[in-house]
Amino acid sequence: MLLMFGVFSVLFYVDGSTGYRKKNEVYYLHQAFRTANEEFSKMNSDGELTAEAWKEHAASRSVDLPKDASILPATLKPPVPWPAVLHDFEKMKPLQWNLLWREYSGANELDESPPEEPYDARKIGEQWVVFWICLALSVAAAFVLFRTLRRSMVADDEGVKSQDGRRVAYADLKVLDLRKWDTKGLAFADYEGASGKGRLRIDGLTYGGFKKEQGEPAEQFMQRIRANFSGEIIEYTAVVEEETSAEEAKEN
Repeated sequence: MLLMFGVFSVLFYVDGSTGYRKKNEVYYLHQAFRTANEEFSKMNSDGELTAEAWKEHAASRSVDLPKDASILPATLKPPVPWPAVLHDFEKMKPLQWNLLWREYSGANELDESPPEEPYDARKIGEQWVVFWICLALSVAAAFVLFRTLRRSMVADDEGVKSQDGRRVAYADLKVLDLRKWDTKGLAFADYEGASGKGRLRIDGLTYGGFKKEQGEPAEQFMQRIRANFSGEIIEYTAVVEEETSAEEAKEN
């Protein structure tokens, strides 16, 4: 959970701070290349457009940017003239503006594929909201993780030491509830006697785990308790085994 929310926090922070603004830059610059192609085609429809005339026209044009400058990178301040490559009559002449865009975006370390539409201030603000939520969840997950790391459960020759430091002798364990052990890795042990009275919550996933490559420490922990336990054990009995036993008894 800490890793997941941590990664989400970074991703939403990047999008809210610079990511979406950078994508908006790509969108509007790409639109400028599209517009330049349309205007070049219109002005050269009769084939009489000269390099000087096109260069003069391109020099007078600027990228059509939104009024809200907050959705753009700080380095992109209007007016932004058309990129120099769009002033080149010979490069514009083949009407291959997509190739020009690929060349320009690659040289300027821009994303070649622009978004379908620009991101407005509301969408950028949403990234910040989700960032703060994920950051808060990351802090909460880190708190639980570090708190859990300092805790442990121990089963020695005399009894069990719980995660909060309470020692319970095996002789005081009265009931061992294993109904959730196989499915959720949870067990509960009721105790009463010289150790006091209460219930131990044994979380196998938190204190040990069940990974075979690590020797299944949680299962070993439980087996040690059961080896020294003499009280009542509550666990599910497979229905199939009961039916089979009943059928065998009838046959006999």
